[in-house]
Amino acid sequence: MIQVTRKDGKESTENLLRRFNRKVQQAGVIAVVKQAQFFEKPTSKRERRKKAIVRTERKALKLKKIKFGQR
Repeated sequence: MIQVTRKDGKESTENLLRRFNRKVQQAGVIAVVKQAQFFEKPTSKRERRKKAIVRTERKALKLKKIKFGQR
């Protein structure tokens, strides 16, 4: 559970709400809730995870090539 407390007694509610929203977004709470909103078949879940792994591997390879000056 994400909690935000006032830094001092004079902090406005807008700033407090802004900090709370930022923490929620950084924690990925909204993305998890949206993803769990509808049932996903286990096969679809596996495929999605495999595709994510492939994406991260490709991105790492691309960054490695850039680092070594290749294209």
